[in-house]
Amino acid sequence: MKLVLASNNKGKLAELQALFAPLGIELVCQADLGIPEAPEPHRTFVENALAKARHAAQVSGLPALADDAGLCVEAFGGLPGVDTAFYATRFGYEKGDDNNVRALLEQMQGQSDRRAALVSTLVALRSADDPEPLVATGRAPGLITQQPVGQNGFGFDPVMYLPAFGKTFAELPTEVKNANSHRGRAAQQMLALMRERWFAPAPESRPTP
Repeated sequence: MKLVLASNNKGKLAELQALFAPLGIELVCQADLGIPEAPEPHRTFVENALAKARHAAQVSGLPALADDAGLCVEAFGGLPGVDTAFYATRFGYEKGDDNNVRALLEQMQGQSDRRAALVSTLVALRSADDPEPLVATGRAPGLITQQPVGQNGFGFDPVMYLPAFGKTFAELPTEVKNANSHRGRAAQQMLALMRERWFAPAPESRPTP
């Protein structure tokens, strides 16, 4: 089964492709199909993910999967949230992962409450008019470090410390990160939903007596 991924993020594509491989799903990046990014005017992850999935399904004619994710920092009242990708631009930096990390650490200077969570919401649609979208959310709580640690991953992985592992996401092997990340947890929920709703075998009809 082929699904269009409503994202141009190669990191997300690789991570999700590995997670959805057991169902025989092939993810195709929307940019490879010439699909422009959809507007994301909403203030919640689920609304933006749904808008992106509908847009990709409408333009491509394929089932679609969208992910909206971000960092929610306790000391900032849950922000930057849906604005995570553009966080650095609020402080005069160009958009990008490295600048996002730089801006976050600068804003967290002197802050004793380092609690934060990476949150991912996945939405899957069989078509743009699907009245029953599949929705899954994953949350990975941790602490913001004082400086980046580790070379793996992307985004805020180098500054997201996980007490349960004693490491940042960027220090974990890929398979461990995928099993425990916000996106990994959301994907596991989505796989279960797809197996139940999309891939479950049709029940055998009972013969009429």
